[in-house]
Amino acid sequence: MIVKNNMEAYKIENTPRNNQIVNILSLVIPIAVAMLNAIQTKLPLGTWTKVLPHVNGVLNATCSIILILGFIAIKNKNIELHRKFMGVAFVLGSLFLVSYVSYHISNEPTKFGGTGWLRPTYYILLFSHILLSIGVVRLVLKAIFFALTDQVESHKKLVKWAFPIWLYVSVTGVLVYLLIAPYYV
Repeated sequence: MIVKNNMEAYKIENTPRNNQIVNILSLVIPIAVAMLNAIQTKLPLGTWTKVLPHVNGVLNATCSIILILGFIAIKNKNIELHRKFMGVAFVLGSLFLVSYVSYHISNEPTKFGGTGWLRPTYYILLFSHILLSIGVVRLVLKAIFFALTDQVESHKKLVKWAFPIWLYVSVTGVLVYLLIAPYYV
C-alpha cells in the first residue's frame, strides 16, 4: 500500500468505542501499577532486573529530550516531525512503564539514605512525580487520541496541560533516579 500523505498513516477513527478504550486505559494503567507495587511477594525474575532503575533513568532522560524536541518541532510548524517525536516519547514512556513494573514486582523497595536538605528535596520531588504521573497517563492518552482522530483544536487545548506535566514527570523521574541511585544494591 502506498501512502501519499504520511499523516494519513497515523489516523484512527473517532468512534465511541475508541474513546472508551482510551478512558478505560486511563484508569486501568495507574490502578494496575499501584496494585503491582503493593504486592508484598516478589516474583523471581532474576538478577538482571537490578539494572532496570538505571534503564529507567535513561528512558526518562531520553523522553525529556524527545518531548522538548517535539515541542520545538511544533513551534516551527513541522507537524510531521512533531508527530514522530511524540510517537517516540510515547514508546519511551511505555517502555519505562514496563521496566518500572518489572523492577518493582521483583525487587524490594530501595530506601533513600540521603540526609540534610537532600531528604526533603527527594521526597518532594518523588511525591510530586508520583502524583502527577498518575494524572498524566490520561492526559497523554487523550492528547494522542485527539491527534490521531484529527481533533486538532481539542488536542491543542489539552496539550497546554499535558505537555508541561509530562515533561515535569520525565525530568523529575531523572532527578529522583539521580538522588536514589547511590542506594541501589
